[in-house]
Amino acid sequence: MIAPILNLFRVEEIRKRIFVTLGLMFVYRIGWHVPLPGVDFTALTAFLSKSADKSVGSMVGLMSALSGANLQAPVVFSLGVLPYISASIIFSLLVKVIPSLEALSKEGAAGQRKINQYSRLLTVPLALGQAIVLCMTTFRSLATQDPPVINGFGAGFVITSALGITAGTIFLMWIGEQITEYGVGNGISLLIVAGIVDEIPLAFGRLLRDAAAERTQLIKVVVLAAVYLAIVIGVIFMSKGQRRIPMQQAKQMKGRRMMGGQRHYLPIKLNMANVMPVIFASSLLVLPMQVMSWITRDRSSMSWLAYGSWLHVVLYTGLIVFFSYFWTSLMFQPTEIANNLKEQGSFVPGIRPGRKTAEFLERVLVRITLVGAFFLAVIAVIPEVASKGMGVDTLVARFLGGTGILIVVGVTLDVVDKLNASLLMRNYEGFMGAGKSAGRSR
Repeated sequence: MIAPILNLFRVEEIRKRIFVTLGLMFVYRIGWHVPLPGVDFTALTAFLSKSADKSVGSMVGLMSALSGANLQAPVVFSLGVLPYISASIIFSLLVKVIPSLEALSKEGAAGQRKINQYSRLLTVPLALGQAIVLCMTTFRSLATQDPPVINGFGAGFVITSALGITAGTIFLMWIGEQITEYGVGNGISLLIVAGIVDEIPLAFGRLLRDAAAERTQLIKVVVLAAVYLAIVIGVIFMSKGQRRIPMQQAKQMKGRRMMGGQRHYLPIKLNMANVMPVIFASSLLVLPMQVMSWITRDRSSMSWLAYGSWLHVVLYTGLIVFFSYFWTSLMFQPTEIANNLKEQGSFVPGIRPGRKTAEFLERVLVRITLVGAFFLAVIAVIPEVASKGMGVDTLVARFLGGTGILIVVGVTLDVVDKLNASLLMRNYEGFMGAGKSAGRSR
């Protein structure tokens, strides 16, 4: 394993991409702590240290982790890439329901670049609107703290802060695109991963503190480590798992030669929707609680839907299953795929091309989506069950499951695959290979 890692730094192009990625990530982490104008940084630090335990288990803390944001602190990167994620999701849905956008998406790389440009343009008004709401709700309460975190809260602060947060979001979007183009790829995803991984030292410190306080906690730490390892292995297995449908290509005479007849596979991922159902379900559940917090300060009125309650777990699971089928039905069209296979002269052995193939693909899709949906639901509710039912620290429980581990494992696997392909392209052993490199590129 050490030899492939060393080979990454022997290839000049890969080495530059790694250093560019690390440099831009460092800039992102610096901006994550830069306060907005009018904010007392000393008072802000004291407030965040006191509210750390409360924010970790809240839905606001969860949304912060999912977007690389810091929604509870008046800093430049308060929104992170949340507006850009929202814009990308909106256009992912619009592409499937608006014919003109669907036709544009089928134009290849040029059409995808145009859709990405639309997503960037939509990010600006979304960021501005979300920044204003954030200032008028969360940041307003910071002005009444003792000592006050924000000095002179008013229209001037809201305007300057909203513009500053919007500029920070656009800058983060630019950083993500630079990492995608000049770094190791998946720029926006890596920014989100950085925000999630940032909590690992704090969680590890709490585990050590609990283990030092009581000897019985040491056994608990060992059990949690084993459970975490098993969950990571399960997430990797399900992320890579797929149903391979055998396909046969029809033989055709072209001139004097017989073409076709090859056997291949149509892979269908078990977890085709990836982490999107969890994000949709989390956003939908946090909406009524957020609206109630704006209407009344009595949070007990929504305690029955609070994070960790049995009703929250049931609704969370049901929404994840629903959105898994919803997202998969949008992204995977059995009728369209069956028609494309028919035009290319391919067919499933034993299944007639056309409508019968579409029905077969639909049945397969329904079954494997059910497996992927329940897998997502189990991973998503593990932190709530571990925190409320087993007495595990909320920050530690978050790393036992949930959206964070799905994002971290998925992005890491994708980056490793890209680096592995770059090594193999230059005649180096990949990460899964053994021994020394087969050769060096010049």
